[in-house]
Amino acid sequence: MTASAAVLAILAAILMGAMSPGPSFVLVARNAIGLSRADGLATALGMGVGGVFFSGIALAGLYTLLSAVEWLYVALKIAGGLYLIYIAFNIWRGASSPLSVDQARSAQNRNLRKSFLIGLTTQLSNPKTAIWYGSIFAALLPQHPPLWCYLVLPPMLFGIEAGWYTIVALCFSSRRPREVYLRGKKWVDRVAATAVALLGLRLIFAAHKAGI
Repeated sequence: MTASAAVLAILAAILMGAMSPGPSFVLVARNAIGLSRADGLATALGMGVGGVFFSGIALAGLYTLLSAVEWLYVALKIAGGLYLIYIAFNIWRGASSPLSVDQARSAQNRNLRKSFLIGLTTQLSNPKTAIWYGSIFAALLPQHPPLWCYLVLPPMLFGIEAGWYTIVALCFSSRRPREVYLRGKKWVDRVAATAVALLGLRLIFAAHKAGI
């Protein structure tokens, strides 16, 4: 496989991984509906920056450390799971608080940085993503790739991750989804919180089984 074909295959595989349901999708959609379109886009930007981080780890070959040092991988899984449960707790706690569109807009500037950090930390909290990136790079990238691969892959992967979640944010921040959210905010937030918490528990249980 040529380097160009390998890069295209990597991009396609990462796109399929990004499109699979997970905590990233839930949080981007929830922020886009419940806060604002700008918050959803800020969260998507955080996901993209997280993708650049993981691509750097994969290109450096550091993912082998996670594969080889089992206790470190287990510890990262537990930490990631606990973080997702913490995010879910905060969403659930605020589910009963009323929200109007005007309130969401007035708080927008204050929330954008927070939304970006939630996107970034959610992406980085899942060590499975690091293994996914590393496995794809190891399987598809030539053993000695040309220099241009190192220069091109991180920004292209940023475009894949941020681009997909931007589409999610734009779709869920349109008027109809927002109206539905405002009518059923309490239950929508609780469903989102439950989904994120279950994904966090799944990480912790997977870590427990790996450590047995």
